[in-house]
Order: sequence, then C-alpha cells, then structure tokens
Amino acid sequence: MVDFSDRRSSGSAAPARFEVDLRDCEVAGEIPKDLDGALYRLHMDWLYPPAYADETILAADGYISMFRFKRGRADYKGRYVQTLRYLKQIEAGRQLYGYYRNPYTDDPSVRNIANPGARTTANTTPVILGGKLYATKEDGLPYEIDPNTLATRGQTNFGDRWRSQTFTAHPKLDPETGETIAYGYEASGLCTRDVFVACFDREGNITREWSFQAPHTSELHDMWLTREHIVIPGGGLTTDLDRLRAGGLHWMWDSTKPSWHAVIPRDGGSEDIRFFFGPERSIVHTANARTEGSRIVLEGPVANGNTWPWFTNLDGRPYTPVPNTLRRITLDLRSERSEVLEEPLFETNITSFTRIDERFTTLPYRYIYVQYADSRFASGNLLGRTDGNCVGRFDLQTGMLQPYFPGPGRALQEPVFIPRSPHAAEGEGYVVAVGHNIAQSTTELYLLDALRMEELARVTLPFRTPPQVHGTWGDPTTLPLE
Repeated sequence: MVDFSDRRSSGSAAPARFEVDLRDCEVAGEIPKDLDGALYRLHMDWLYPPAYADETILAADGYISMFRFKRGRADYKGRYVQTLRYLKQIEAGRQLYGYYRNPYTDDPSVRNIANPGARTTANTTPVILGGKLYATKEDGLPYEIDPNTLATRGQTNFGDRWRSQTFTAHPKLDPETGETIAYGYEASGLCTRDVFVACFDREGNITREWSFQAPHTSELHDMWLTREHIVIPGGGLTTDLDRLRAGGLHWMWDSTKPSWHAVIPRDGGSEDIRFFFGPERSIVHTANARTEGSRIVLEGPVANGNTWPWFTNLDGRPYTPVPNTLRRITLDLRSERSEVLEEPLFETNITSFTRIDERFTTLPYRYIYVQYADSRFASGNLLGRTDGNCVGRFDLQTGMLQPYFPGPGRALQEPVFIPRSPHAAEGEGYVVAVGHNIAQSTTELYLLDALRMEELARVTLPFRTPPQVHGTWGDPTTLPLE
C-alpha cells in the first residue's frame, strides 16, 4: 500500500500521481489562431514515497506534459517518463532508490555503482535536438519521447558517440549555425572530475568533441554559448566519494571553493581550454553571452552563496537563503591572472529561471524573462522559496522591469518565449507561463503578448499538475507534430 502521510511534500510540491488526456481545455480570452505548437514541460512527481523523509524533490520521478495549441484551442496531455527506474519501481510496487545521486543507498536489486546514471529520473528539461524530443536530467542519459503521444521511446547515447554517463539538461542551440552544444560532467563515474563536451549538427550527429578535468567536481547545471566560445560555470556544490559510501548526500556546499568558468574555444581543441576563477558564487542558470574581441561577456542570475536548501553547508552552518540577482560577468582573455569581473544589472531579487528569445542566443539582445516575487502585488503567505507571483521582463536597454501579475495566490513557474514568426523582431511574440492557483488547487497557463506583457488568454486545468522544472516550445518546424 502506498502511504505518503509521513513524507508528503506540501502545497504545489505534493505528489499528483496520475496521467491524463484533456481535450479542448477551458480558455478565458482568445488564443491566436495562428499559434501552432506545443509547450512541453518536465515535472518532478513521486511515483512512490521517497526512501528518506529528508529527501530532495530533485529525486522525484520524471513526468512530461504538453499544452498543444492549434486553431485557437488548447489540449493537455501528461505522462510519466518510463525510465528504467520507473519500470523497476512499478515491477516491485515500492520505492527502490535511496538518496539523490547516491546509488550506495539503493536497494541491492537495482544498485549500480559503476553506472549511477542508470537511476536517472529524467525530470528536468524537455530538449529538442535533431528533430527529436528528449527528457533530460544531468545525472544520466536522455530518454527520447514521442512528441505527439508523450510515450517513452527509450534511452539514447547517440549511436555510441556520447562518451559520458551523463548529459546536461541545458544544451545550447546556436541559431546561426544550427549546431547544438552539450556536455556531461562526472562523465566517467561518481565524483569524477571528467567533463565531456560535444557539438551536434542540425540532424543530431556529433561533429566535434572536447574533454577536460574540472578544477574540482561541482554541479555543472547550465552553460553560456557565444559565436566563438563555450563557457561552463562551476561553484560551491561539491561531492565526496567517502561520504557517498557512508550513505550521505551527493552534494554539500563548500564555501571555501572558488567559482570557476571553463572557457572552450569552439574552433579549438581540448588543449585550448582555459579556466577563470572568482569568489564564492552559485550560478545555476544563464541568460545570454557574447564574445567582444578579447572579452567574453556573460549575463544571468548569480548568488553569493548556497542557493540549495536541500544541500547542507559543509562547515555546519544552518542554511540561509541567498538571493539571485541579474549580473554581468566579464572574462578578459588577455589577462594572465584569469580573474572574473562582475557587475550588477538589476537589484531586484529573482529566481534563477531566466529565459530569453532563443533566436538571439550568442547575439546582441535586449530582454530577459524570469519568474520572481514582487512585493508590490499581494499574494499572502502562499508562496514557497522557489515560486514567484510574477513574470518579469527585464529590459537591458532601458533598465526597466515590466511585470505581469496573474492575481493573488498563484505560484508561477518558469516562463517560455514564443516568437510570433521566424523573422519577427526580438520580443515580438508571446510569453507563456504556468502557475498553480493554490486556493482552488488548479493549474493555469497564462498566454501573454510579449511586447506589452499583457494577458491574451488563460487556460485552466481542473486539477493541479506536478511541480514543473523547465519548459520548451516546439512547433512543426522543429518536431513532426500532428
């Protein structure tokens, strides 16, 4: 018998545990009739209660959903990602897996120390690569998903060309060349410093490879891409094999570790990789970047310490929330000291879930979209640490913040930008974001005019969906949609 009573996450993080098809969803307002595509989202949802009461929700099972927009209507579909882990649990009828990214704590029937990536939940980012849809999580290899039915097609290592046990949840597409850059860290096993990086062509074939040893093993969650460089940031989340063997947490925060940036020239080899070091920082997600002569300019959310409440401080200090703010980091390739220059862009505290008009990745751009908590709008005490009550558009040209507030008691999730057409100007299109109506225990999707940040339509689901991590927009030019 399944019993969540002593471990149930509360509010919008509580388990949902159902799959669904919903035709012609309830809509207030008007969905543009020329909007043809799907918003794919990956969620964290416990199939069975976690083995430990203090387990992080990052270990919950992967669940993929889509809002399919066509002819002014919206359909909704949600399915579990049928990973090896999911199938093993269904067969056993219970939780078999221990702490997040610690296979030493797994049931002996599934324990696999040599390939810990086999226990991935694939719960982080829907990725479109080479005309295919994948469910990804950085602790294992991706699972291909049918873009219409959401059926799980199977795990892939890209024709045996992928030389890592893991695959990032944040590959980057170069809109000019059509190339996608991806990487895997702890590439050769638990706690290893090995990082594998590869370039895919438009068809999803690997064309170039790099590899390096990280200065110290750290969570490498996202990256920056410029026309000339790849930049992967590391920081204070560190791991230790003896701790894992003793049944401890994979990650703990080490405030003595510097932040670092691996700089990889796209036209160079592994021997050309260089590291820049800065102060204690947490960089989870990124916005955009560019190379300006001998300088690499990086922009995104940055925090001065541990932003992970589930991962304790190595020195024993209690966890204290550390805010993210939008900042600019500059790396000077002429500098022999390999230092990091940092400056604030906006003082507003935000979540780390930043998005841009991805047609402008590597290019000059103006807008950053992110969900955040805005105290000017009343939301009571319903929102948690990682939620926001607004979606904001930060304008790098004017320095202005334009908020969208859907109403009190909504916990918003990461926004996604949809261009109105392939050649529309930057920011001309739509912003979509999903939120939980906490009082009614329902889910709402907000479709905004991105230039005005005003609501065009609101899609309401008569139930609460599992907590979202990231979303991706796909249309008939990128996926074989029906």
